[in-house]
Amino acid sequence: MASVSLKHIYKKYPGGVTAVSDFCLEIKDKEFIILVGPSGCGKSTTLRMIAGLEEITEGELFIGDRIVNDIAPKDRDIAMVFQNYALYPHMTVFENMAFGLKLRKIPKEEIKRKVEEAAKVLDIQHLLDRRPAALSGGQRQRVALGRAIVRQPKVFLLDEPLSNLDAKLRTQMRTELTKLHQRLATTFIYVTHDQVEAMTMATRIVVMKDGLIQQVDSPQNLYDYPVNMFVAGFIGTPQMNFINGTIEKNGSDIFFCFGKNKLQLPAEKANNEALQEYIGKEVVAGIRPECIHDEPIYLESLSNWVIDAHVEVTELMGSCIYLYVVADEQNLIANVNAHSSSAVGADIKVAVDVNRLHIFDKDTEKCIVH
Repeated sequence: MASVSLKHIYKKYPGGVTAVSDFCLEIKDKEFIILVGPSGCGKSTTLRMIAGLEEITEGELFIGDRIVNDIAPKDRDIAMVFQNYALYPHMTVFENMAFGLKLRKIPKEEIKRKVEEAAKVLDIQHLLDRRPAALSGGQRQRVALGRAIVRQPKVFLLDEPLSNLDAKLRTQMRTELTKLHQRLATTFIYVTHDQVEAMTMATRIVVMKDGLIQQVDSPQNLYDYPVNMFVAGFIGTPQMNFINGTIEKNGSDIFFCFGKNKLQLPAEKANNEALQEYIGKEVVAGIRPECIHDEPIYLESLSNWVIDAHVEVTELMGSCIYLYVVADEQNLIANVNAHSSSAVGADIKVAVDVNRLHIFDKDTEKCIVH
């Protein structure tokens, strides 16, 4: 097993295009780390540099205590699972899983044992004689994982392995991957643009944008304490609401104001030293949809923070309803009880849980106070 260390890694292409900039990350042994971000943010390029499929322009890459910048992919003791599975169509499942071992001149009996063990872990023993064309997407994905498992690598690299599966199978495979990581006790480095995958599987998440790391943290900390508006908006479904407004002071009280609404900030936020510099200035407030309520119990308990809103769209999700509302020309999404009576076209009152409000600098987009 191995840790992975990336020290000031850059990837620059001819023509002055920099895909990854000053990437520094320490990945612990047995960690399940996920690189997440929008298309083109550099996450797959970073993974391919770890695999040795892309050359590192600057910086040092260590697997364990060995620097591997100039070591061939086959000698890095890693295994990679691709988005498109990359199975050989003319080979059976057994032959696909055994292929890498045969190249290494492993004895036949040992190959058979390792393939059968991996097939049992992935519940594909009954598929060993089939060819990839006769398999479903989920089964092909398991075969691709099995081919990686039999090599018993120090590090698993997975590049959007679930993106070709349908929604139900993706959910099932997330659980299977988590179990697999626990069973193998190996370092997993996983790339996805799907923040739900990142939130549900990772021990730590690396959020990337334009080749730069925005934040590295546990899923819960990313959700509760985003360092900037990009992370706040990227993590969470539906995404965080952003409201343009100003910070105002009246006596010892501090308010976030937008339109005709004045939301008094609780003491722990109001007393934050960093916020004092923004009094009288424009800021952006962030509030998650589940922190906006239309139920009477919340309208009463959060009565100081009730605002008027107009319902434009409702989406019943089964366990809840998403209300798309407008409040003082600001578009907001509220995640409310599935039995909510708020209807399209209605003027309603909603309570904003200001205890969960985030305040961001309008220019730098960095978080001032959580």
